[in-house]
This record gives sequence, C-alpha cells and structure tokens, in this order.
Amino acid sequence: MLEIKNITFDPEGTRKILDDISLTIPDGKLIVLTGPNGGGKTSLAKVIAGINVPTEGQLILDGRDITDLDPTERAKAGIAFAFQQPVRFKGISVRKLLNLSAGRNLTDAELDEVLRNVGVQPEQYIDRQVDTKLSGGEIKRIEIASVLLRKARVAVFDEPEAGIDLWSFNNLIRVFEEIRDRRDCSLIVISHQERILSIADEIVMIQGGKVGLSGNRSTIFPRLICKNDCDDRGSCIRG
Repeated sequence: MLEIKNITFDPEGTRKILDDISLTIPDGKLIVLTGPNGGGKTSLAKVIAGINVPTEGQLILDGRDITDLDPTERAKAGIAFAFQQPVRFKGISVRKLLNLSAGRNLTDAELDEVLRNVGVQPEQYIDRQVDTKLSGGEIKRIEIASVLLRKARVAVFDEPEAGIDLWSFNNLIRVFEEIRDRRDCSLIVISHQERILSIADEIVMIQGGKVGLSGNRSTIFPRLICKNDCDDRGSCIRG
C-alpha cells in the first residue's frame, strides 16, 4: 500500500503546484488520476517516483517512509514510472533495456510476449537502439514494456495512451486488467481516456493542485461523463 500524506510541492516558494494532497493507493488496485491540464497530475506522479521532491508531506510504501529516497532508491523499493515523454538511451538495445528492467536475461519467448502485449513486433525491434531513430509511439510502447517487467509494488503510467495506435491501446487495456486481477501490483494511471477511466477501481480528480472528486468508479465515472450537465458542486442534475 502507498500512502500519500499531506504532500505539498512548491519548488519556487511562490505557487503551490500541489497543495496538501492525501491519498491512499491500496494493494492490487487500478487508480486513475484525471483532471484538467496543468492541474498537478504529472507533478504528483513525479513526486511518487522521486523526481520531484515535496516541500511538505510524506510518502509511505508498505509501512516504510520513502520520502527522502532518490529515484534509483525508489525503483529498488518497488516504484516504477513510465514518463509521458520517455527517455531515450543511445547505445542500448531494446533487448538490453528489457533485460535490465527484468533484472535478468529474458528468454526469446518472454521478450516476444511482453513486446507483443504493447503492440511491438519483436523481430523488428529487439536489436534496435533505444534512441532518436525510434518514433514517439515506438519508444512509448517499449518503455511501457520495460515498466511491466519490473514487477513493481506500485507502477505509475503518465498518459500511456499518448502516441500509440488503437490496436496497441486495446492490448494495453488488457494488460492493465490482467495486472490488476493478479492483485500483486498497484497501478496509478494518469489519463483522460474514457476507456481507461471505465476499468479503474477508483478515480481521483486532481485540479488546481488539490484532490477534487474521488471515489470508486461506479460513483465517479458517471459524474465525469455527465459533467456538462452538472452543477457547481459536481452533482449531476440531468433528468
């Protein structure tokens, strides 16, 4: 379980990008963070990953305070993070990246399975370099595959649908559902995509650096869908 306790992020000391955010991410659940652009979703994801250092608050993973751990130490503790704009690695092949992510040399069958799950043809990519010659969509899918191999306690995906085609997206939805059903990893997915929202266990709206609407999917999802017919309190007023 990941506990996010009273997190504030104000790097310049002038404007709180995150303002006293508290959330509990239960074991084996799929949590979707949604909300307007600039609301603080990616900033919160980077705090979880250790990229952003919170001004105030704590992060507790399975009873351990990880607030002061750097990104490498967070990864060792069980936090995995997929960037919205993935990092490229000159001189590292797809095969080597995936082996490093898994912590061992994967068999060809294992490599084949994880790449096909994210819509990548293994024979075309396995020995290519993870560099600028790959398109944005290609590098995105390979990064998602690397995160899936880490066997993390908490995996964070920042808009995983960005830059991938419909077929790959449908495969990704299936993979998210399979991970959730295994109940051995909590998933935090930042997304506006209705299909991803529809498979969430819980939905959290981040707006203006604060938590707005939050709760289980059956309660929150209909309110998001009917948002154009809602009053200022977020309560649906459609007939």
